[in-house]
Amino acid sequence: MVISAFLHHTTAKIMYFHHLQPQKNKQPMNLLEVKQVVKQYSNHLALDHVNIAVPENSIFGLLGPNGAGKTTLLRIINQITGPDSGDVLLNGQALKPSDVSYIGYLPEERGLYKKMKVGEQAMYLARLKGMTKSEAEKRLKYWFEKFEIQGWWNKKVEELSKGMQQKIQFIVTVLHEPKLLIFDEPFSGFDPINANLLKNEILQLRENGATILFSTHNMSSVEELCDEIALINHSKIILNGRINELRHQFKDHIVELEYSNSSQNITELLPDGCQLLDNKTVITHQVASIKLNELGSNNLLLKHLIDKVEILGLKEVLPSMNDIFIKVVQDNNNAKNL
Repeated sequence: MVISAFLHHTTAKIMYFHHLQPQKNKQPMNLLEVKQVVKQYSNHLALDHVNIAVPENSIFGLLGPNGAGKTTLLRIINQITGPDSGDVLLNGQALKPSDVSYIGYLPEERGLYKKMKVGEQAMYLARLKGMTKSEAEKRLKYWFEKFEIQGWWNKKVEELSKGMQQKIQFIVTVLHEPKLLIFDEPFSGFDPINANLLKNEILQLRENGATILFSTHNMSSVEELCDEIALINHSKIILNGRINELRHQFKDHIVELEYSNSSQNITELLPDGCQLLDNKTVITHQVASIKLNELGSNNLLLKHLIDKVEILGLKEVLPSMNDIFIKVVQDNNNAKNL
């Protein structure tokens, strides 16, 4: 009976992943959809009709200030708690308890047992995900060698630094090769070298077919990794879209001009309506930050300056995700307080 149940589970999992494979000549589907989800605690509305759609084989950033509702949403997707209303769909179907085997979750609050040995605990968590002992040993050997941590196998978790514990937690999260990976502040506790290592692993996981949802306050990581984001504030989604499109949407018509051989003040050379924001010397030339007027364009600026200075380069300055985050959240807070 045990063998029969195992075969049934394995067959169901193979069939499930067959359905997850992208079909040729079809648009990528959303692997995860959250529709009109509401979650109310005693005196706090944590989620207010939240909607997100996470495309298959993408990296999706869930952003927001502390207390905005991000962790509550991640807990609902992981079925740690349930929504008061609304739906969560995985692969177009209502999320069900058995779907936990297709999800890997790295919570912000780590959950390793301090007194257990690293290898013993990793094996235990792998078996909880339905892996056989031999399969778990094989994959753990691969990841421990990849991260060069073979010597940690017989150490107790409490003997490891926070960053080392984070590596172990990451390994057991991805070990069963889930289709959906959810990381909550995955770079917490890492030095820059190990943070970069983890970023490369996340990108490789996407290349291998995983869909990744992660929450972080590190906006530079968002720009490096994410295809799309959703920004939540006061329990509501207030911004969502693709990174590149959002950066262009919020651009402020600022360009950076590199030039040399000018005996005149650059301010006096600019077309009417253009504003010099900054001008600095960089080794052998100068770099001016210029805000164009409403009718201005890069070509018009170049045409106006081409005979007056030696132009070395011109590029459009797009706002960072950190700038966009601050602006949108502050505007939302101000509107809420009116």
